[in-house]
Amino acid sequence: MQKRDIAIAGCGPGGLAVALFLHRAGHRITLYERFAAAQPVGSGLMIQPTGLAVLDALGLADALTRQAAPIQGLHGISVTSGRLALAMDFATLGADQRAYGTHRALLFSILHDAVQREGIAIETGRTITGTTLRADGGRALTFEDGRDSPRFDLVVDAMGARSPLSRRAADLPYGALWATLDWVDDPAILPDRLDQRYRRGREMAGIMPLGRSPASPKPAAAYFWSLKGKSLPAWQSSGLDAWKKEALDLWPESEPVVSQITTPEQFVFARYMHRTLRSPVDTGLVHIGDAWHATSPQLGQGANMALLDAATLGWAMAATSDIGDALPRYRKARSRHVRVYQRLSQVFTPAYQSDGMVFPWLRDQAISHLAHLWPVNRIIARIVSGQFVRPHPPAVLQTVSTRAQPR
Repeated sequence: MQKRDIAIAGCGPGGLAVALFLHRAGHRITLYERFAAAQPVGSGLMIQPTGLAVLDALGLADALTRQAAPIQGLHGISVTSGRLALAMDFATLGADQRAYGTHRALLFSILHDAVQREGIAIETGRTITGTTLRADGGRALTFEDGRDSPRFDLVVDAMGARSPLSRRAADLPYGALWATLDWVDDPAILPDRLDQRYRRGREMAGIMPLGRSPASPKPAAAYFWSLKGKSLPAWQSSGLDAWKKEALDLWPESEPVVSQITTPEQFVFARYMHRTLRSPVDTGLVHIGDAWHATSPQLGQGANMALLDAATLGWAMAATSDIGDALPRYRKARSRHVRVYQRLSQVFTPAYQSDGMVFPWLRDQAISHLAHLWPVNRIIARIVSGQFVRPHPPAVLQTVSTRAQPR
């Protein structure tokens, strides 16, 4: 197979994973990162069975599961109706099926350490503003300081929803405040569930166990609070005490977690958006993760979709050294899964984050009556686990697993 010079823009989970897959296949890889030191951004996330399978193909799954928190299901109650508004058990899919709540820092550390061990080049402090297409089909990256990178056979855009190499995505009305806090052993705090409380679609709070991080041996939890982007200034000016009163009115049992928040700086505000590029490929350029398909986190698929993209691109590049053939192969292999989950996200988001009353009411009625009945319970589990439709051809993980050995 012909070795290719490949630039990967962005050191998030997708960028680091695709760097490993392509490097282990024999290509020459350079990672570019805008921060002075590559680092994770954000609080917690959920690694679904699909994402865990990709980490396993890289030989990194055990490193995550030893420290992350096993998640056996999702649980949520509507305080408006007193009914279940979210109910799902991974065991519906099999005894070995589960997700893992983890720090972004842990996932980043596992992937970044592997990249460093294998000697993959990372150039930090390089803010990318665009690419230049060369006459021979290669590309160079353009940086904020006006300089260009060397020519590459392929540029992989892994810079997320706000990538300057992708079409701009519009912010959704609602985002969320996230904080990483100490785990609390309390009977009211579920140790193996993502637990949430709702007041219609306008208020939502959640607690998810995260396990341990590289920085601390103590188990942690992620706490999040749904908030409109345009309401952030008002939230900041109203003061923490006013917010705590609102948060505990929604969910009194969350007090042992909420009481740890003593300053607004403990929160990071995440803005959500929705956008799917018509095609993730162009001459000498391919988009993965949120740079291709940004969406709200209601189904918890973000990092998992990026890992799936990374594995599938690795498979496509292993199948042929002709980039003009490999990129359409990647697009075809991932498009159906991406398209279905983008549509599902559009359907579910108004039920959990919106100003309307109809969708939250329907949510409460449907979940409380149907969520524990077969086959509805299995359908919900397949949706949440990322397996509602096949995420890629069966040969993908087998191919990259046999190739994903450090060279």
